[in-house]
Amino acid sequence: MKFLIALFALLLPATAFAADITGVPKIREADYVQIGNARIRLGGIDAPQLDQLCLNTKGERWSCGAAARDELIKYAGNKTWSCNRRQVTDRRGRIVARCDVDGEDIQKWLVRNGWALAYARISRDYEPDEKAAREAKAGMWQGAFIAPWDWRVRNKKTAILGAVKPPEKARAILLASASGPVAPSPECTIKGNVNRSGACIYHRPTSRWYAKIRMNVDKGTRWFCSVDEAEAAGCRETRR
Repeated sequence: MKFLIALFALLLPATAFAADITGVPKIREADYVQIGNARIRLGGIDAPQLDQLCLNTKGERWSCGAAARDELIKYAGNKTWSCNRRQVTDRRGRIVARCDVDGEDIQKWLVRNGWALAYARISRDYEPDEKAAREAKAGMWQGAFIAPWDWRVRNKKTAILGAVKPPEKARAILLASASGPVAPSPECTIKGNVNRSGACIYHRPTSRWYAKIRMNVDKGTRWFCSVDEAEAAGCRETRR
């Protein structure tokens, strides 16, 4: 009998035994939170990073990455979350999970309000919510923006999304948004640049060379919002 129970347990999907993670989160980004010691990547969606900029209906740039995080904090930052682990971790070692707040799928809320996109290559669960956000011109959909997965590897051919026709200079603005001369938000002050050997180096504000790093997208520079983010992008800290 014990053998049959053990065999049955092995045949059940691993998720049946995955303990839920519950608690009030620290919201790092719109799709990345921390509950206790558990770092959680919200599955099935992709949200703009903290230093990503978008354009509004007037063609003015705004910090959509920081806004997405802040809206999530206002909506559910002080509530208890219940997150169901999936069987995978992302490349940064974070737990991939689906999270509910007061019985509501928080990923669904993010996508439906235009603060994240359905990550269709992983899951198609949130495509109807993305369609609703696009039609309502909610969040990022009010103007013009680059899909988060494209923004991380953006180039001059990167597609621009949005509910309105982007202005003539939209592409240049969106491509250069992470490397403007001024940090896009107070949380994103770590500078990253490429040295002569082609290595990516990041500099905190206390670095000896920090003030001398000129932010220029053509030179491969960009702003980072945390050491984790800089290292996940393949950068190492300056040795001086």
